[in-house]
Amino acid sequence: MTQHISSKRFTIKGIVQGVGFRPHVYRLAVGLGLKGWVLNSSSGVFIEVEGLTSRVDEFIRTLLEQPPPLAVIRSCQEEELPIQNFADFVILESVKQETREVMISPDIAICGDCRREVLDPGDRRYRYPFINCTNCGPRFTIIKDVPYDRAKTTMAEFPMCPECEAEYRNPLDRRFHAQPNACPVCGPGVCLTDKDGKANHASVIDVLKSGAIVAVKGLGAFHLAVDASNRNAVRQLRQRKLRDAKPFAVMARDLTAARKYCLISEPEEAWLASRQAPIVVMKSLNNPVIPGDLLHPGLNTLGVMLPYTALHYLLFDEELDLLVMTSANVSDEPIITDNYQALKKLYSLADYFFIHNRQIFNPCDDSVLSCTALKTTNIIRRARGFVPQGIKLPRMNGHKSVLAVGGEMKNTFCLTRGDEAFLSQHWGDLNHYHNYINFLAGIDRFQKMLAVEPNIIAHDMHPDYQSTRWAKEQGLLPRVAVQHHHAHMAAAMAENGLQGKAIGLICDGTGWGTDGNIWGGEVLTGDYRSFDRVAHLNYLPLPGGDLTAKKPYRMAFIYLYELLGERAIRYAQRWLPDMSREEADIIINRLDRGESLLTSSCGRLFDAVSAILGVCQINRYEGQAAMELEAMARHGAAGSYPVRVHSGPQGLIMDANPLWLSIIHELEKGITPEIIAARFHRGLAALFTETIRLVRERSGIDQVVMSGGVFYNQILSELMMESLNRMNMKVYVHRQVPAGDGGIALGQAVIASEVTD
Repeated sequence: MTQHISSKRFTIKGIVQGVGFRPHVYRLAVGLGLKGWVLNSSSGVFIEVEGLTSRVDEFIRTLLEQPPPLAVIRSCQEEELPIQNFADFVILESVKQETREVMISPDIAICGDCRREVLDPGDRRYRYPFINCTNCGPRFTIIKDVPYDRAKTTMAEFPMCPECEAEYRNPLDRRFHAQPNACPVCGPGVCLTDKDGKANHASVIDVLKSGAIVAVKGLGAFHLAVDASNRNAVRQLRQRKLRDAKPFAVMARDLTAARKYCLISEPEEAWLASRQAPIVVMKSLNNPVIPGDLLHPGLNTLGVMLPYTALHYLLFDEELDLLVMTSANVSDEPIITDNYQALKKLYSLADYFFIHNRQIFNPCDDSVLSCTALKTTNIIRRARGFVPQGIKLPRMNGHKSVLAVGGEMKNTFCLTRGDEAFLSQHWGDLNHYHNYINFLAGIDRFQKMLAVEPNIIAHDMHPDYQSTRWAKEQGLLPRVAVQHHHAHMAAAMAENGLQGKAIGLICDGTGWGTDGNIWGGEVLTGDYRSFDRVAHLNYLPLPGGDLTAKKPYRMAFIYLYELLGERAIRYAQRWLPDMSREEADIIINRLDRGESLLTSSCGRLFDAVSAILGVCQINRYEGQAAMELEAMARHGAAGSYPVRVHSGPQGLIMDANPLWLSIIHELEKGITPEIIAARFHRGLAALFTETIRLVRERSGIDQVVMSGGVFYNQILSELMMESLNRMNMKVYVHRQVPAGDGGIALGQAVIASEVTD
């Protein structure tokens, strides 16, 4: 029987560089007896194979069904070619093309094989901090340009030694074409120095055990590390970092060590050990070995990550199993990536510096997430391990690229190419000048990396956001101003692939409304093109604006005064010790004159309840009052509070006043704050559920998305999902991008693409 010979070209696009794709193709082709070649280009991976038709078909079927573990294949184009009689199968040198459709891989946590080698005294890479292979190691943080080759990374200045070169050239070695391949002979090195930059020959582990604060240069930035069991060291770190109360993340030596300090579910364990290796916020066991009151004051959770590079394993021994590992900066300043800047800026913070000589080109903070009881994933900060992986979108104007510049706090931007959105790493608050500079540099780098020049710029409606001001300065490019909560809604819809109209329950701290007031507790209906605001929390005055957001007791007093008038002063004296009579009089004067903005903010409602219950009177970090209120509510008993939804001039009003009257009544009866906090959560969930029921009756829409920073609150999220599921609603939450402002750039991008046909 005659056997047919075929010759075909395949063009593969997606995350196919820096993930061992070419070696995988090589081994697959050679194993099937095929001839031809594979190469990287800035447009993707190109493959030409020829051989028995059945083998060629098996080759492409196997490649698509069983790609390398870290690869993401977005598309495969196939083309029939004339027979070329190749002599063998080879990997060709990469080429640069005019179009760039390749996707850069995120950084990948150390794999099991490299972990075994780095801990093996007999291995030539024993305790070598920069061990990697095709299945793990730095990618995004070291890459300068595509295609992904060593010459285009910060490893270019470290030529491989003969042994590393032999591994790199050997198709049977797992370091075959591993671009950051290195060893102690030829690769980067580490050094422990004192705060003046002078080499110190002590062990970094011994230094940490002594209680010192060590600035550690990691994969995407510097961290400050201390022994988490040393109360004095943790206290010193708080004082020097000017971080009064915000919880510290910790790094555990391994999963066994992590179990000493947290209750870990199966999904949480999976994330801890994943290639992304994020910080996972989990239930704390309150182990007395560590000072929980200093690590996570007021909270019942602890953020934990495992070592994700070999360098981190050099910080632990059998006695030292938990380190504080927090961003090496003074609070709210940008993360630091440069050795000289670290020695200069961290001089008063760190006692020692554990530095290396590999440049960090793209700064990238640790990602943070939590897992809910309903087995969903709550992305709190999307950065290392996730960025710059694209997000497939349900519908986009593929001919136009959108640059969406996000919001002010927890900023990320988003750049679209075709039907994919590429969300940047977390930049922080753009009001800080250096964060703003990093944001601008990041835009330039993403445009270069993706070879995209935006056709449209999308920005928030708020006129005073730095991102909005920058957008308005960008020459002749069309601009689209997007309402903040519509962006939240569209982001949740887009990442879930929704079409048609949805109901959006959007709850956060602040967003500029179309009526000039501050929104934050909204029910919207609409799609990617437009929305209607059909319900909101009742408006309250917001004298002092941002000052009131920082001082929850002020919001509590405003609620009291709106409900009780002059009697509010007496209640404030009992329950709001941080409120002086002079400040109360100033607020009353402004309220009576009606000269304040109005707000429907759900975030401010949480602040006010937290303050009146004595949980948190002053926010020393964003979200503190709400987070501590949630922690307290978990200890509460059953029960709820009455709710009321009524019609207003422009839609339904979700009236929080009955909740407040119930809280005041129970405080007077001596009911504990834990019980009141729990009942408040249930009452608020009942208020939102009843509103959505009414909206569904009127609109006929049966799919609902929940977005906004308030939905980091797991109690409220779980109550809402349970109640809406009982109503047979189709409920969607964020799983790929943050529910808070770190995700709104995605929504802005989709909306701008839709409204600019």
